[in-house]
Amino acid sequence: MQCLDTGRTTWHITFGTYGTRLHGSERPTVDKQHNRLGTPFLPADAARQRQAHKRMSFTARRFTQLQRLFIEQQIGPICERGGLDYRICAAETDHVHLLCDIIPEIHGEKVRRLVKRWLGQALSEQWPLVRGERWWAVGGSNKAVRDGAYLNNAYRYILNQRATVPGSGTSRLA
Repeated sequence: MQCLDTGRTTWHITFGTYGTRLHGSERPTVDKQHNRLGTPFLPADAARQRQAHKRMSFTARRFTQLQRLFIEQQIGPICERGGLDYRICAAETDHVHLLCDIIPEIHGEKVRRLVKRWLGQALSEQWPLVRGERWWAVGGSNKAVRDGAYLNNAYRYILNQRATVPGSGTSRLA
């Protein structure tokens, strides 16, 4: 059972890979004009999805199982580098979840930007990108965790998405 740290703010941070969740697709998205807590997701719209796809500069980025494992190994040291208290993370094929504690003066959005930058640098050292390509989609989600019920639900949710089987050190099948 996870408990909130009264001296820090716990954040559930999520960010996706480039081109994998386009506006208009069947998968839920929120655009900048409607990005407020409680706002409904955008409806599916094939024409909007086609337009978003046409604007892409390169193919969508999906992680291999090896890259997912690499990300999960890198996040702890990245959190330490940034002065964050790491709780758990999961790397899926098209997005990353991170649960961490931060001093109250820092917002989760700043942490999300730093983690994406540092994690992208680590990925690029192992798997160099072609000039102009990038790992991440613009934006992401940062939700301050204010109660124990949300904290424990988020923790279990992230645990169940990990590329590594908890406690075994072995890899889940992608």
